[in-house]
Amino acid sequence: MSTTERQMSSIFERYLTIWVGLCIIGGILLGKAAPDLARTLDAMAISVNGAPVVSIPIAICLFFMMYPIMVKIDFSEVIKAGKSGKPVFLTLFINWAIKPFTMYGIAVLFLGVLFNNFIGPEATDLVKMPFGLNLPEGSVHGAGTVVLVDGIKMLQVPLWRSYLAGCILLGIAPCTAMVLVWSYLARGNDGLTLVMVAINSLTMLLLYGVLGGFLLGVGRLPVPWQALLLSIAIYVALPLVAGYLSRRWIIATKGKQWFEEKFLHVLTPITIIALLTTLVLLFSFKGEVILNNPMTIIWIAVPLLIQTVFVFLLGYGAAKIMKLSYENAAPAAMIGASNHFEVAIATSTMLFGLSSGAALATVVGVLIEVPVMLMLVRFCLKTKGIFKTS
Repeated sequence: MSTTERQMSSIFERYLTIWVGLCIIGGILLGKAAPDLARTLDAMAISVNGAPVVSIPIAICLFFMMYPIMVKIDFSEVIKAGKSGKPVFLTLFINWAIKPFTMYGIAVLFLGVLFNNFIGPEATDLVKMPFGLNLPEGSVHGAGTVVLVDGIKMLQVPLWRSYLAGCILLGIAPCTAMVLVWSYLARGNDGLTLVMVAINSLTMLLLYGVLGGFLLGVGRLPVPWQALLLSIAIYVALPLVAGYLSRRWIIATKGKQWFEEKFLHVLTPITIIALLTTLVLLFSFKGEVILNNPMTIIWIAVPLLIQTVFVFLLGYGAAKIMKLSYENAAPAAMIGASNHFEVAIATSTMLFGLSSGAALATVVGVLIEVPVMLMLVRFCLKTKGIFKTS
C-alpha cells in the first residue's frame, strides 16, 4: 500500500483531534440530556457471570472501525512480517517486562505521593470483595477493611489505591484493536502490526492474571477468562476473518484493480466515522461519572499521560537503536503506548464494581487515549526521516 493512500486528505482526518473533542463533549451531553437512551444502549451487552462484558453497540462500532483496515491487509505480507524477529521481540519486551512496572511506579508516585493531599489522604472507596474471599466484618485484607454495606460485605480501601488498581489494569492490557488504527494513520507496517496484535492477545491470556495479581498485591487475581476471550474474538478475530474472506472473494470476482480503486475508496471514511461514533457512545455511558469528578479526572490523567508518552518514547528510541525501519518502528512503539481499554474497563467493573475508583480510572484511560495517540501519530510522521525505510 503506498503512503499516499494514507494521507489524511479529508476534513474529518485533517481535523480529527477537533472532532474527537467534539464527540467527547457530545457524548457527555447526550448522556446528560437523554440518560434513558444512554442506559438503554449501555444495557445492550453480552454478560458473563452476571456482569456486562461486551457492549453490543460499541462492538458494532468497533467492527466497522476495524474492518476497513483488516480488509486492506495483504496476508502474504503478514507472513513475511512475522519473520521480522526484532520488532516482535521489542514489542513483547516493552509490553510485559517494562510497561506494567512503569505504570505501577508512576501511578504510585503521583496518586500515592504527589497528588495524595488533593485526592484526600483519608478518602476511602468501597470495592467488591475479591472472588472467593469470605472474611468477617472488621477484618483487614491488604490495605482494606471488610465492612457491611446494605447487608453486603465490601472492602473499604484508600481512594488513591482504588485509582491505582484501575491504572494497573490499564497498564497490563496492551492494545489489540485501536493500535491498528494508529499504525495505519502513521503509515506503519499493517502486516507486522497484525502479527504483533495476535501475539499480544495470546500473551495477555497467559500473563494478565499473573501480573495483575502481583502488582495489585492481593494475591491471586481472578481473571475473567471468558471476558478476555470474548473481547479478543469480537474486537480482533471477527473483523479479521471478515476482512480476509471478503478480500479474497471480491478480488476473485471483481479483480484486484476494482478492489483497490473502487471498493477501498468507499471504505476510506468508515474507520474515522466509526471511531467518532464509538467515542460518543462511550462518553454518553460514562459522562455522569466524569461530570461528578472533574478534578479527579486530572489527578488520574496525569500519570496515565506520562506513562503513555514514556513507553512510546522508550519503544521508539529502542527501535532506532535496533535499526528498525520506520514502517516497523512506529507500530512497535505504539502498541506498547496504547491500551486495551475495553478489557480494562470490563475487568475493573467485574473485580471492583461499576462505581469504584478503579472503574473510573479505566474510563479516564479512554478519555486520554485518542487525543494522546493522535499526537504520537503526528510525532511519528514528522520524525520518520530519522529511520531507514523498508
